Amino acid sequence: MRVRWIPVAIPLAAAIQLAAAAVTDADRTQVYQSFRTQFDARHYQEALPIAERLVTLTEEQYGVENRALVNPLTNLGTTQYRLRDYPAAEKSYLRGVEILEATAGNADRQLLRPLHGLGATYLAAGQYEDGSVALKRAIDLSRNLDGLFNIEQLEILEPLIACYVALDAKAEAEKEHQYALRVAESAFGRTDGRMLGPLDRYARWLEKIGRYTTARLLYARALSIAEKSMGRGSVATVSPLQGIARSYRLEFLNGPEEEGQDSEPFGNSSMADSSNVLRLNPDGERALRMALQTLERNPPVDHRRRGETLIELGDWFTSGGAFTKGVEQYREAWKELIQGGSTALLESPRLIAYRPPPSSVVRSSLTDENSEEHFVEVKLTVTPEGRTADVEPSNSDAPDAMQKSVQAAARKARYSPRFENGEPVATPGVTLRERVLVRVKKSAES
Repeated sequence: MRVRWIPVAIPLAAAIQLAAAAVTDADRTQVYQSFRTQFDARHYQEALPIAERLVTLTEEQYGVENRALVNPLTNLGTTQYRLRDYPAAEKSYLRGVEILEATAGNADRQLLRPLHGLGATYLAAGQYEDGSVALKRAIDLSRNLDGLFNIEQLEILEPLIACYVALDAKAEAEKEHQYALRVAESAFGRTDGRMLGPLDRYARWLEKIGRYTTARLLYARALSIAEKSMGRGSVATVSPLQGIARSYRLEFLNGPEEEGQDSEPFGNSSMADSSNVLRLNPDGERALRMALQTLERNPPVDHRRRGETLIELGDWFTSGGAFTKGVEQYREAWKELIQGGSTALLESPRLIAYRPPPSSVVRSSLTDENSEEHFVEVKLTVTPEGRTADVEPSNSDAPDAMQKSVQAAARKARYSPRFENGEPVATPGVTLRERVLVRVKKSAES
């Protein structure tokens, strides 16, 4: 007699249990090790399907809402982030955060990684407000769990500060920069060589907001630490020396104006190069010469860094009006950058000297309460000498008078020119954008 098989329906819960039983911790560990092999080798495209497989196995073993999924989701999100697939990374990180919020609340240590990753993803995607919220939450959690000055928070502070800077939230950025420095000092000690990075980051921020003297003091402190901990003439002294020179140059260009001072930061263009250069503090040029000598005396020569230092020296001369000498340094920098593997630093114009008009956000005395922010865009050509030509209005929502003041400022700006095959060339169509404040007219009270 022929036997006929009759299919038997298995309840859903039992089917899930059977599927889960097929996956073991050993299976998942093996997949994770394969993922780490590819990820640590920076083979992110190869690591991606393995990370996705690990998430699937974890779902099969524990279910789709179990906290065991958080680490695989975070690993998947980090892989997607490295591949610059920010929407996918956001989705993975958010799912991990939501699982933890549903199962453990808002004070779970495991939240730190997905919140950090989520904030970094938002930063990379230009969603600075969302990034600051996620990263601030991670910072607060880190301080609550591990103490106010735990060193682990530094890697979260850096992207948080970047979000604040992008949002033009100067007060918040300054506060966190100071905090990061205190955290590093507490963990390493004030004179430890590991202070070089935190000091450099804070000094660069101070440059950005125009506090050049304070920035220079931090660079000098970093120079002293580098010399004591790594020896005079060590390569570690190069960055502080560059910073010292740059702070002098920016202070010369952007320092507070005095009554009767010529608004043209380059003086009379007919003056000799040497006369203009003498207006700059010579300690800055000496610092750059020392940096070049240091790189030459530490074989094998780091051609990329030597090229960067020569560019700083070119900026120094150009800022002082010595355009011929500036171009000479840029030419030498091009040769070094070729040996360093990339000439990208000289392949487009860089704005190195520009004094905004009085109505600009950075110079205006108006406040948020009595002003509105507008913008002015101009198009211009950067000549092979780094001057501007053909300055024309491009786009704006500001009054005509402010548009004209921005155009006037743009005509006095100086750039390092774009280079092709080691020679400076003209670059048309360069955009300069300025943010300006316009006084709000108060309406009559009813």
